[in-house]
Amino acid sequence: MKQVKRTFLSIAFTSIAAAASAQEPIPDHAALRDRFYFTLGAFFPRTTTSAQLDSSRLGVGASIDFENALDMQSAKTVPLASGRMRFGERWRVEAEWFELNRNGDKQIDRNIQWGDVVFPVNTRVLSKFDFSDLRISGGYSFFRTKDKELGVGFGFHVAAYDVSLSSNATGGESQNVTAPLPVGSIYGQFALTERWAVSGRMDRFSLSYGKFDGSLTALGLDLMYQPFRNVGFGLGSRSLYISMDAQQNDRTLKFRQTFQGPVLYMNASF
Repeated sequence: MKQVKRTFLSIAFTSIAAAASAQEPIPDHAALRDRFYFTLGAFFPRTTTSAQLDSSRLGVGASIDFENALDMQSAKTVPLASGRMRFGERWRVEAEWFELNRNGDKQIDRNIQWGDVVFPVNTRVLSKFDFSDLRISGGYSFFRTKDKELGVGFGFHVAAYDVSLSSNATGGESQNVTAPLPVGSIYGQFALTERWAVSGRMDRFSLSYGKFDGSLTALGLDLMYQPFRNVGFGLGSRSLYISMDAQQNDRTLKFRQTFQGPVLYMNASF
């Protein structure tokens, strides 16, 4: 009987050891391993934009749908760039940037007040809406293994606006605003294999401070393919939702914007 038990235990231990040795190795992907990680690619957003410019002299301005009322592009391809640097095992800083510049030219079908200028019906209005977003943040990965990472961060979305409406008959008015919007964030990265990985991120801001009042939500999802040691490729999506009132002198610029679309990029890491 004892011999049978010893034989059974020997077989069991041998089976466990064989199963352990047969397990797949833990994936080692560059997105979770390398200290420096940079991307350069393209963003293909569809955009909705409404804005109004109030003035102390004429009061509340018209709320304008820039895509429909002013014939501005709702879809455009723009450059996208990002970078990340790790400090030790758990700390990281990163940045991501894109810029979207658009123009419109349309004969309007209603009166529009923009700041101190009123554009009468049937006026041909030239419009400009330039926007850029620079996200800068620092993060701490409270859970980190060779193939998984979860963390929280804090940083800023620096949203810059340059908006103008003009016509030959009435002249025009422009407004420039740069809003550093503080955000809290959560992020995660997971290596599926040595070559494939996924990542996700959400930023959120909602408060009033100084001359700014509003909210921001940003979402990012990526599928990353690393066929070479230092070079890879990515496919993902970006969404950005901004609702903001910004006061400047005797003007208040109010805007509501959404950006949603896929991204394609190449990455380099080391």
